[in-house]
This record gives sequence, structure tokens and C-alpha cells, in this order.
Amino acid sequence: MTLSPPKVVLLDRDGVINQDSDDYIKSIAEWTPVPGSLDAIGRLHRAGYLLGIITNQSGVGRGLFSLDTLWGIHRHMLQQILDHGGFVQRIFFCLHTPEDHCDCRKPKPGLLYQAAEYFACGLDNMIFVGDKPSDVAAARAAGAQPVLVRTGNGRQTEASMEPAELPPVYDDLAAFADALLENSR
Repeated sequence: MTLSPPKVVLLDRDGVINQDSDDYIKSIAEWTPVPGSLDAIGRLHRAGYLLGIITNQSGVGRGLFSLDTLWGIHRHMLQQILDHGGFVQRIFFCLHTPEDHCDCRKPKPGLLYQAAEYFACGLDNMIFVGDKPSDVAAARAAGAQPVLVRTGNGRQTEASMEPAELPPVYDDLAAFADALLENSR
């Protein structure tokens, strides 16, 4: 008997699940979901997908907000996801600034490697949904399947990439979930 690999979907946070800001999301009050994203996460969870969040949070490393504040934002987000019938297994985050030259800050693949270990599956069995070039690059560097959404910085990312370099592109997380669930029937 062979076991099928887990179905894992990793999501970037800012710009995919919630609205992004050039000034960082520094409080619960600044965290606003992208329309349809919470329902999409709920539908993916109910369909049996394991969900994780991969996010750079250098605002902590820059001193713009504390780790306690980040945890508060994440607790709020996770409760909103639960309220929409979803469940996120784990949040993988990097607190470093670009100047730290760490291995976990996207576009480096360190957070995706952590996710593969946590979910005990190969990265080729993971989809990473993002809105920035660094999300696409991290997925490709790790061997995961990148997906781009047009929310957040997604439209600019799409316009900046050569057509041959583009991963699958969807208007938002809800459209991605619709396509994935339709194709998995």
C-alpha cells in the first residue's frame, strides 16, 4: 500500500490573504483581509488541503513593531480564518531585514524548506501562492510550484515578468481556490 503525499498549499500573507501596505502592517487595526481570501482558505481546508503561511516580517527586525504585536496580528488573522471555516497548520516567518543576509527571507527558500520538513513532504508536492517576485523566486528555488495572484503587488509582478517566466496567474486567492478545487475533482 502506498500513501499519497499530503496536499499542501502555502500562502504569502500580505497581498494574498490581507491587504498589503508600503508602511507595513503594524497592528491588528491595519490588518484587512483581501475580499474572498478568508472564504477561499476555508474552502481549501474543507477540501482536505493542509495550509501554511510563508511571510517576511522585517518590520520586527526594523523595530517598527514588536514580536508580541506580530503574534497578536497572527492570532487575529487565524481567528478570522477559523470563523470562515478554515485552519492554518503553521505560520513560517522571517523577522530579518534584507541586510541580515539570512537564508529564510524570501526570495531565499529557507521558509519553504521549513514547511516541507513540518508537513513531511517533498516541495514538489507543495504550491506556494504569492504576489511578489520574491514569492515566485522562493518557490522556484525550493522546487515548489509557484502561483501568482493579482492582488497586493501581483499586477506589477505580472507586468514585470516575461510571459515564459510567469507561473499560473489568478485574479485573487478565491479564483485560485476555485481553479484548484475544480481541477481536483
